[in-house]
Amino acid sequence: MSMIVNRRDLDFMLYETLGMDELLKSPRYSDYDRSAIDAVFDLAQSIAEDKFLSCASKGDAEEPAFVDGAAVLIPEIKHAVDAFREAGLSTTVYDTDIGGMQVPTMVDQALKGMFACANTAVFNYLFLSQGVANMLNACGSEALKIRYLPNLVAGHWLGTMCLSETQAGSSLADIRTKAEPLADGSFKLTGTKMWISCGDHQISDNIIHMVLAKIPGSPPGVKGISLFLVPKNRLTDEGEIGEDNNIVLAGLNHKMGQRATINCLLNFGEGGDSIGYLVGDENCGLANMFNMMNEARLSVGMAAVMCGLGGYLYSLDYARNRPQGRRLVDRDPTSPMVMISQHADVKRMLMTQKAFVEGAQMLVYYCARLIDQQKLAADQEQQQRIELLLDLLTPIAKSWPSEFCLEANKLAIQVLGGYGYTRDYPVERLYRDNRLNHIHEGTLGIQAIDLLGRKVRIKEGMALQILRQEMQTTLAEASAIPELASYAEQLEAALAEVGCTVKAVDMADNPELGLANATLFLHATGHVVIAWMWLMQALAALRGRSDGAAADADFYRGKLAAVAFFYGYELPKALADLRLVARLDSTCYDLTDEQFIGV
Repeated sequence: MSMIVNRRDLDFMLYETLGMDELLKSPRYSDYDRSAIDAVFDLAQSIAEDKFLSCASKGDAEEPAFVDGAAVLIPEIKHAVDAFREAGLSTTVYDTDIGGMQVPTMVDQALKGMFACANTAVFNYLFLSQGVANMLNACGSEALKIRYLPNLVAGHWLGTMCLSETQAGSSLADIRTKAEPLADGSFKLTGTKMWISCGDHQISDNIIHMVLAKIPGSPPGVKGISLFLVPKNRLTDEGEIGEDNNIVLAGLNHKMGQRATINCLLNFGEGGDSIGYLVGDENCGLANMFNMMNEARLSVGMAAVMCGLGGYLYSLDYARNRPQGRRLVDRDPTSPMVMISQHADVKRMLMTQKAFVEGAQMLVYYCARLIDQQKLAADQEQQQRIELLLDLLTPIAKSWPSEFCLEANKLAIQVLGGYGYTRDYPVERLYRDNRLNHIHEGTLGIQAIDLLGRKVRIKEGMALQILRQEMQTTLAEASAIPELASYAEQLEAALAEVGCTVKAVDMADNPELGLANATLFLHATGHVVIAWMWLMQALAALRGRSDGAAADADFYRGKLAAVAFFYGYELPKALADLRLVARLDSTCYDLTDEQFIGV
């Protein structure tokens, strides 16, 4: 039993539920069939288990060190990154015209999920670089792409994004990093960036920083932010690595989890000029950066899923092999103990993990399929429809797993009991690693305000209308099947409650009060979307139970049990939260500082 992937479940989601076979028939993906995809998965699983999982505990225990002005990592991290690159896995998702393998996005998310589960702290170096390359390809000039893109795609150079500053945090309108234009068209950057993941290391030949900064005289706030490519080392005229670019590592931040991911403070322009190059147009930096941010948010959602999956797989294996206690109806102390997986409360904790992790995993793969469908769309109208749906689902796909797959990690610790809190077992590390996904690429609260304050209102609610239409297709199919009809009825009622809540918030006289409980809306709407994901899996499980091999009977029964669990235990919780949001409850909004502890 692998501790980083359930290949049977992967096949079920990608092929039986989401129909990837049809996707592979398109000209864009005609180089791949199921056997070729399986070979890629086999390769990824082997490297993830041999090189990434094997150093996860050591990288957690032996944090990066600040030595002579540089960040020093354990050597196993470079070995893992090199193995990933040498296998060609850095190129999977890129188009062939820039040197990529052009696999479906669904496949890319699945194979990279294995690495995130095995060692998310090391995988961060790779997923950030993919975002940098895609953003450069989408927004950069031809000259910049010629000089920087090939090595980013091949994995020889790694990348970062430098947004936050100590005084600004998530409020990018308040950044102070300055970019002064030079006569040759380049810019001189000065300023400090904080909480920069992978900001300094020796595991690649160069580091390409994507930096948000303001050009003197630009408009105030976010409208005056521009985006710059700033390499750790400048390039010579021939494109070779040249002199240092005066980006100084000022210190390391020590985190509760993902410790092998360097997180640091960088000073630009200290001791000399830091030269950067404009990416896209002036004052369009935030929009350009979001080419990377939206992709990164989906990847963070997958990382949260896979940390949850790691805990689930480990706690399930432990519960099946740990004898303790006896059945409540057996009072004979001399009778054999039973495995703890036979105790009802342990079953509840295991099923909760399964329902959260496999539901969230399905959502990330569904979003990945939308990206694939967008690339295959025949006309602009279809592309825009998919884009609106993806915009609506992205904050959910990032945030719901970050909240509820973290809850799965908590339950994995509980299944192991006292052992779960020791470093002898990986479940406590997986919990700590996953806790950071609440913050990465936009905090939970920011995602919630984005969803309720903007995404549900896009084009007069068009995105929400498209979501309803897509869900109605599933609801219509499920309603015609007696075994699923009651679930369809529950989901339809919950979807209607989402619509009523949005209308109530729209009518609020005070928009701040309307958004005061946005996080509850995010959680609840996420529950509704995950219930939809489970209903899709239920339809596929019934087909599989009818047409599949007898050996898979328990697998399909497990899927249907998870559906029953989610609809019985979890979906009703969403209704209470939605109704609280709809009545514009002001309990939290009305609080004053003095009420927390007095004057």
